[in-house]
Amino acid sequence: MKLFRIGCAVAATLAVVTMAKADEAAEKLIDEALPQMYHTCASLTKLADGDDDVVPDVLGKITAISIYMRKIDIESYGFSDSEKAEARARFFQAVSEGCAADENSLLAGVVDNAVKVALNL
Repeated sequence: MKLFRIGCAVAATLAVVTMAKADEAAEKLIDEALPQMYHTCASLTKLADGDDDVVPDVLGKITAISIYMRKIDIESYGFSDSEKAEARARFFQAVSEGCAADENSLLAGVVDNAVKVALNL
């Protein structure tokens, strides 16, 4: 269930990012995400402290920054439903592996790598 909620948050964030092409929208996105960029895998776990809404919120914001900074147009991928599910699975697997390898890794780096993995970049 937790992975599903994270997937929904990431999917929603990806949709927002594709619409956030105007400078004003991009600035707002960055302003909301920047406070989350200092988290490590361990600090996010501590911050969440059992609250299932925290992890998808933070991951979604960091994912949005990664996509924005890479100038990725998600809509241009034209993913089918099954391709979206596969990309989500690759994303979650990469985040899980990145955090398992080093819980003190900056989450922004782990998420950025997961975006690359998920989109086969």
